[in-house]
Amino acid sequence: MLQRYIKKILDARVYDVAIETPLTEARNLSKRFDNQIMLKREDLQPVFSFKLRGAYNRIAQLSEEQKSRGVICASAGNHAQGVALAAKKLGIKAVIVMPQTTPDIKVRSVRSHGAKVVLKGDAYDEAAAHAAELVEKQGLTYLHPFDDPDVIAGQGTVAMELMWQFTQPLHAVFIPVGGGGLVAGMAAYIKYLRPEIRVIGVEPEDSNCLQAAMAAGERVVLNEVGIFADGVAVKQIGEHPWEICKDLVDEVITVSTDEICAAIKDVFDDTRSIAEPAGALSVAGIKKYIEREQIEGENLVGVLSGANMNFDRLRYISERTEIGEKREAILAVTIPEQPGAFKTFINALHKRSITEFNYRYGDVSEARIFVGIQIQHGGLGREELVQELRESGYGVVDLTDSDLAKQHIRYMVGGHAPGVGNERVFQFEFPERPGALLKFLMSLGTRWNISMFHYRNHGAAYSRVLMAAQVEEKDLAAFHAMLDKVGFRYKDVTDNDAYRLFLGAGNSAS
Repeated sequence: MLQRYIKKILDARVYDVAIETPLTEARNLSKRFDNQIMLKREDLQPVFSFKLRGAYNRIAQLSEEQKSRGVICASAGNHAQGVALAAKKLGIKAVIVMPQTTPDIKVRSVRSHGAKVVLKGDAYDEAAAHAAELVEKQGLTYLHPFDDPDVIAGQGTVAMELMWQFTQPLHAVFIPVGGGGLVAGMAAYIKYLRPEIRVIGVEPEDSNCLQAAMAAGERVVLNEVGIFADGVAVKQIGEHPWEICKDLVDEVITVSTDEICAAIKDVFDDTRSIAEPAGALSVAGIKKYIEREQIEGENLVGVLSGANMNFDRLRYISERTEIGEKREAILAVTIPEQPGAFKTFINALHKRSITEFNYRYGDVSEARIFVGIQIQHGGLGREELVQELRESGYGVVDLTDSDLAKQHIRYMVGGHAPGVGNERVFQFEFPERPGALLKFLMSLGTRWNISMFHYRNHGAAYSRVLMAAQVEEKDLAAFHAMLDKVGFRYKDVTDNDAYRLFLGAGNSAS
């Protein structure tokens, strides 16, 4: 099997549209981590992603009869743009089915390459189902984004370039993983040529389909996937990629949203380019691997797989970067409600810089503050800071790892609502498109009173809402039934510390 893929990679037709991307040193990262870190710049492709390689190679293999009928794919992002440009180059009709949640920048880009765009559904699965219907009705050839040998071979040309560009001993190559087309193609070529090189896949913690498959020894379907790194939000590794990855990928590293945000900043600092979340996965993985293995003086390569991101998302990313770099602690601190209390608290920080400070009067005896405090790089000093404050008599709850605190509570700190009883709190995800928020609110009905609501658009395909409603215990089953009928993914966060400390009826800190 491996030799068959090597031949397909060597024969792959990609350079009619794709370029040989440079391999550049990340000087700041290399100096900071005492290793030579190189970046394979697939973000510089004509469609700002490696996906063009596999799409073109697949289309180039079609028969003349298939080309005459045209091609179709379902995609919300980079595969769509790759197929559109590849089809245009070969003079083939292309239909791209995209979810209605797809950002306008990507829809416009696909249309600019001459493809017909069909918007259908709120998620990829609905778009894919509609694409399958069009295949049957119109006789179009379906182009899978990753589960296809010719697509895998096209992506494998990234490794072919890498091997002739970097001739020094190479310790490891870090590759983003979604459905597995890129990591499979690269692993096949690298391991055939230089089996001593470690091939390491990198996935978000909440979209780890390859890691789960490797742990189980077979392909598994994740119950749900995270929405931040949408380019790799895949529930199951592809069948063809799995046949390669299970034997040739050495390990999979998972990274958090905050770590991805920090990696995007690292890429910008070294290249002045802005990677999309999926595109920066490899850099986040490199940093985590170095910290874990404590290696020095090694040569490491990360694939920057893409740079297709809405400008609107940068605000959210920049806010999460400091925590991702472990340079900021987010704390809930209880201080006495008396003159001079703020000054005393500042003195207890021993000249540490404050990055954020939110306060609202609570009661006559004590107040609770939501505070961000700068700490040493790598998170050093966070535990010591908490311990120092507790020894000084302050009640402290560390919220640094609380997604709810970072996503919602920091923007809502305004005090408790003692008159609100039976409050249940939920976090929702719903598709981000015109009218979606109104539809969400209308779907909730009028039986229960909404006592709290926070929504923020991050420029992504899906947004998150924090909502509280007054629901008596006897009505909980009916309330959950209503939420299930609304159809948006949700979870109950009523017991979350950040909510309880700053907004709920509870008023205690540890």
